[in-house]
Amino acid sequence: MATERTPAEIRNIALVGHGGSGKTTLTERLLFSAGVIQRMGSVEEKNTVSDWSEEEHHHEHSLRQTMVHFDAKSHMSDKAVTVNLLDTPGLADFLGHSIAALPGVETAMVVIDAGKGIETVTRRIFNVAKERNLPRAIVINKIDEDNLDLEALVERIRTAFGSECLPINLPTAGGENVINVFEAEHAENGEPVFSSVEEAHQQIQEQVVEVDESLTETYFEGGELDPKKLHAAFEQCMREGHLVPICFCSAKSGSGIDDLMHVMVDYMPSPLEGNPRPFVNEDDEGNESDYGYEADAGKPLLAHVFKVASDKHIGKLGVFRVHQGMIRPKDEVYIGAQKKPVRIAHLYKRLGKENVEVDALGPGDIGAVAKIDDIHFGSVLHGDHDADRVHLKKLPLPKPMYGLAVELKNHKDESKFAPATHKLMEEDPCLVVERIAATNQTVMRGLGELHLRVIEEKLKDQYGVEIETSIPKIAFKESVSGKADGHHRHKKQSGGSGEFGEVYLRVEPLHVDDAAADEPAFEFVNATVGGSIPKQYLPAIEKGIREVLRDGAVAGYPMTGVKVEVYDGKFHAVDSKEVAFIKAGKRAFIDAVQKAKPILLEPFVHLEVTIPNSYMGDIAGDLSTKRGRVEDTEMISADTVIVKAQAPLAELQNYSTQLKSITAGSGSYTMDFSHAEQTPPNIQAEVVAQFKGHGDED
Repeated sequence: MATERTPAEIRNIALVGHGGSGKTTLTERLLFSAGVIQRMGSVEEKNTVSDWSEEEHHHEHSLRQTMVHFDAKSHMSDKAVTVNLLDTPGLADFLGHSIAALPGVETAMVVIDAGKGIETVTRRIFNVAKERNLPRAIVINKIDEDNLDLEALVERIRTAFGSECLPINLPTAGGENVINVFEAEHAENGEPVFSSVEEAHQQIQEQVVEVDESLTETYFEGGELDPKKLHAAFEQCMREGHLVPICFCSAKSGSGIDDLMHVMVDYMPSPLEGNPRPFVNEDDEGNESDYGYEADAGKPLLAHVFKVASDKHIGKLGVFRVHQGMIRPKDEVYIGAQKKPVRIAHLYKRLGKENVEVDALGPGDIGAVAKIDDIHFGSVLHGDHDADRVHLKKLPLPKPMYGLAVELKNHKDESKFAPATHKLMEEDPCLVVERIAATNQTVMRGLGELHLRVIEEKLKDQYGVEIETSIPKIAFKESVSGKADGHHRHKKQSGGSGEFGEVYLRVEPLHVDDAAADEPAFEFVNATVGGSIPKQYLPAIEKGIREVLRDGAVAGYPMTGVKVEVYDGKFHAVDSKEVAFIKAGKRAFIDAVQKAKPILLEPFVHLEVTIPNSYMGDIAGDLSTKRGRVEDTEMISADTVIVKAQAPLAELQNYSTQLKSITAGSGSYTMDFSHAEQTPPNIQAEVVAQFKGHGDED
């Protein structure tokens, strides 16, 4: 059983950063130093606590977030503190797992490879943490490697992320040791390889005292300040983003690890000191307001599920962070807006793949609960109905844009495919598997080639489902670019009462914020006067229009960005009924769209290609042949450049292979949805020509 801690005795930290920066090795070293494990594993030997799955062993990279925990003694309070550490993936294809971890912690610790410097994912995850108002720290790892220019790296970090990034310790020659410059207890630790202890000490102390007038006055009067007296100001700096401390270490050799653990325990914010996570409460009209909470064990439970996983021994696991209240086995808790509570059987803390059973989890702690089917990614667990509509503000997860069309190798696996993909989507916030009616394909979408390759491996190895993949057809959207009127009279007589409905309507473009959204941008307006169409038939007209929004008017693709105004029509006292106005509304809408300069919209993506700068011209030239537009280039090191561009997704379906060919395997890229853009007329004509039409439904 783990020891129950107060919020002041807990530190929740996510290790984030680019793949290969050493986060998993750092986690292993911290566990070893804390006495949790007796021997350090390694990624190469496939025996680390964090990377325990077969897929991670095969690819030699973290592919999901993993929780570990350890206890360490605080130098300031002389008490034990529990550190809950989330080791997150660093490959761009698994960025969703890293972002999903952020609501569970107070601090994002960004790990940077001392030799490679700031890389693509480093920038993205740092900026997301900043946007979410999360305190940040930077760990420069691998300081014992040869030919490093750590002073230049610090300057690049400060240029990229701000002057608030300041060393809290400095490395000695060869990365053999570090000197804590904040506490100024450094004389016996040697000389730093750059800067000086005095200069670095002055810089960080001045940065900290700036947030407190009385401390500033004391400092500039010449008084040396005890770090313990600066603790509150240090935490304020972290909360406000006024300070991003930089730590140096080597996870492999252990250099700087003791000081890093000291920084984690004594300087990273506790659940009482960090910024509150952005919860909102939704009223009956759908309006949202901020929802406050306290890290108080005596208040009703409020917890948030930030990860769903499967365990072969105990089934579905929901990993959650307790923000308020307590949770114990046999408690009954509510999930979201559900009216009936669920009973908690067992509580666990995770240590890699191991589940350590606990008697209780209090505010600020992280744990897991098993075998509750109603728990999903993003679920809020709460103790009373006051929080029925409370949820976390939407995370800026990357939109899955890389797609593969999927066919089963053995159609006998159809009964297994849907449950398997449902479970995988539960565990992965950036995986989508859906049937696209417009293209008659089942499409699996993720963040890149490796992402979907790993999913394919899981389908085969865990669920016994083998699939064949191919490049999918592009799921266009239809819209209009002009105004037009449409009309249709539906009249059907076959003995007895018939069907009659007549509709006049007008369509015009409606601004589209996100053409890739699941719900179409659509506005329906009733402009009829004098009872030309009784009000009870207007929902039927809208229903007919929505059928076209779903099935398309000119090319068989869903529609978006349309305003429809129904302004006239006729009805019959006997023959008019709902079905007649559904058909009349549908046909009138198709008639108007066909006159309103219909267009096809296709998804454009924001592309970032990281390459040796010798290939910059080749990449720019290749993108121009793909209807791409280079928007910017950024030198991130002496010989590496990021090319930022926009391009249509249709032209990038096989970009991974093409990039490898152009750069001899030395390039990498990320892409995220940017916007929808009108398809060129020649491509639109080809797509429309393939549409078989709606047929004569009258």
